[in-house]
Amino acid sequence: MLGVFAAGVGAGAMNAVVGSGTLVTFPVLLATGLSPVTATVSNALGLIPGSISGAIGYRRELAGQGRRIRRLGVGSALGGLAGATLLLALPAEAFETIVPTLVGLALLLVAFQPLISRKVRGRRRPERHPSRRDGGWLLFTGLTLASVYGGYFSAAQGIIYISLMGLLLDEPLQRLNAVKNVLVAIVNMVAATFFLFVADFDWTAVALIAVGSALGGQLGARTGRKASPAVLRVLIVTIGTVALVQLLLR
Repeated sequence: MLGVFAAGVGAGAMNAVVGSGTLVTFPVLLATGLSPVTATVSNALGLIPGSISGAIGYRRELAGQGRRIRRLGVGSALGGLAGATLLLALPAEAFETIVPTLVGLALLLVAFQPLISRKVRGRRRPERHPSRRDGGWLLFTGLTLASVYGGYFSAAQGIIYISLMGLLLDEPLQRLNAVKNVLVAIVNMVAATFFLFVADFDWTAVALIAVGSALGGQLGARTGRKASPAVLRVLIVTIGTVALVQLLLR
C-alpha cells in the first residue's frame, strides 16, 4: 500500500511537469499482482485527481486559453472514449502484446524529448509564419489521435501533446504544459467514466493513487520550473525499462 501511494505521488508530480507518470504507477500495480487491464483502468481512475491538481497548479498559465481548451478538449474527449473502448474490445492477449510496444514507444519519446524540444525552438521564423492561435485542424486531428492512445494506455501521452502543440502553436512552453494538464485530465475522466460501467477496478489501488497523485500534482506544479529535466528523464526511463522487462517476462 505504501508503495502504491508513493508511486501515485511520483506519478502526479511527473505528470504535472513532463508526463509519463503511468510508467511509475503501472509497474507497481503489476507488481501487486493485478492483471494488465485491471491495472490500466485502476490507474486511469486514480490519476484523475492528480491531473486536476496539476492543472490547478498551472492556473496562471491557463489564463486566456479557455477557447483553445474547449476546442481541443472536444477532440481529447472523443479520442479518450475511443481508446477506452479499444482497451476492452480487444482480447486480453492483444493488450498484453500491444502494451510492451507502447511502453517502448513511450520510453523513446521520453529519451528523445531534448531533441524534440530543440526542433520546436528551431521551428519556422515568426515573421514568415504569423502566430497560430489554435493550430487548425492539423493540431485538432493530431491531439485526437494522441488521445485515442491516451485512453488505451496513457504513458507519454503528455509528451506527445507537448510535441504537437509546440510545433503548431506559438506559445511559451509553460502555457502549453498547462493546456496539456487539462487535456490529460479530460482524457482520464472520459476513459475512467466509461470503465466504471464495464470494467473491474481494484478500489484500494484507485484510492491510494488518487490521494498520492493529488498531492504529487501540487508538488510537481510548484517545483516544475526548478527540477532538472535530465534527472526526471533518467528516472522515467529507468522505471519504464523495468516495466518493459517485467511485461516481456510475464
